[in-house]
Amino acid sequence: MNEKVRDALNAQIGRELQAEHIYLAMSIWFEREDLPGFAGWLRAQAAEEREHAFRIMKHLEDRDARVELDGLEKPTADFESPLAAMKTALQHEKKVTGHIDDLYSLARGEGDHPAEVMLQWFVDEQVEEEKTFGLIVGQLERIGDSGAGLMVLDRDLGSSGG
Repeated sequence: MNEKVRDALNAQIGRELQAEHIYLAMSIWFEREDLPGFAGWLRAQAAEEREHAFRIMKHLEDRDARVELDGLEKPTADFESPLAAMKTALQHEKKVTGHIDDLYSLARGEGDHPAEVMLQWFVDEQVEEEKTFGLIVGQLERIGDSGAGLMVLDRDLGSSGG
């Protein structure tokens, strides 16, 4: 396996696990704010991020490439508002999209077709992630200071199952 691609995929595993940590911290904050729907939805997002890391690990293992795990940074655990938290999450997803785009371009440029094919799933996934987080941010912006609106959105997120 191409060394540059292997190293970049290992770095992405770390970013996916960091995203899991970020969403778990957000979930804890939403629980403290008595918004269990947001909290549960973010726990489901955290689990998705862990699965993303596992998907990349499996790809490396299947190709007999070494998987390396780095340490994680302590995530932010306090937010000004639900809107601020979800804007932070949306910005994080956009950052991840940039990393995935760079990885895809690297795999293509290095002629690592198996990695390119595997990464296409992530390209598609990031379109969905940005759309979903953007929708929630837009709804929170429209809700404004409406407690009732926030409760409805919390209930909807809680029943969506992630």
